[in-house]
Amino acid sequence: MRANKLKVLVAEDDAGIRSVLADVLESEGYDVIPAGDGRGALEAYRAHAPDAVLLDIMMPELSGYEVCRAIRKHDARVAVLMVTAKGAEIDAVVGLELGADDYIAKPFGVHELVARLAAVLRRTRARPAPTADETAGGVFPFADARIDTGRYVAILDGRETPVTATEMKIVDCLRRHAGRIVTRNDLLNAVWGVDYFGNTRTLDQHVLRLRRKVERAPAAPRWLLTIHGVGYRLAQE
Repeated sequence: MRANKLKVLVAEDDAGIRSVLADVLESEGYDVIPAGDGRGALEAYRAHAPDAVLLDIMMPELSGYEVCRAIRKHDARVAVLMVTAKGAEIDAVVGLELGADDYIAKPFGVHELVARLAAVLRRTRARPAPTADETAGGVFPFADARIDTGRYVAILDGRETPVTATEMKIVDCLRRHAGRIVTRNDLLNAVWGVDYFGNTRTLDQHVLRLRRKVERAPAAPRWLLTIHGVGYRLAQE
């Protein structure tokens, strides 16, 4: 593998689909690491440290859910894109709950897959410009918690919880616009990019997950407020 290429782990138990995905991604300049089952995917992840993981949910040995959970225990920043069956929205929601950055439903077009993967990689590999307090110590208050940007964790009442790169981008956007409403479209553009093919359900699930990490009462949030039909607002004292 070439050192200057981004590495993508493709975990798919269907050999035909796996081969097609590998051909497409290699033609786009990625180094592809194939895996035919969940256990092999986890072993390949540990051996090769890929930049992104494309995870089919239904795989032998270990499911995509189990692989995603294991990866997130080790690394909050690697890009994870779940592949779901058409119309299986609950699968996508569970994947996002476990820390996936995005999902794509079968059957999908080649151009959509490439664009979605590129968008996730841009998001997970980019770091927001440091603010004054981040430069001073790497930790700043956010809602009821503190965010450690160096370690990608939220600290709430002494308990540390990993924060994914996508969640960190949401934190950054809401924090920069604290007290003001950020529309769903503006938040999608800031976090996912203007060429994002997905929908607002992905954003909503990430905000719900983030609330559990930074709010003492996430079911009745005090800080990360939903403005129904519009977007979100980070409340101020």
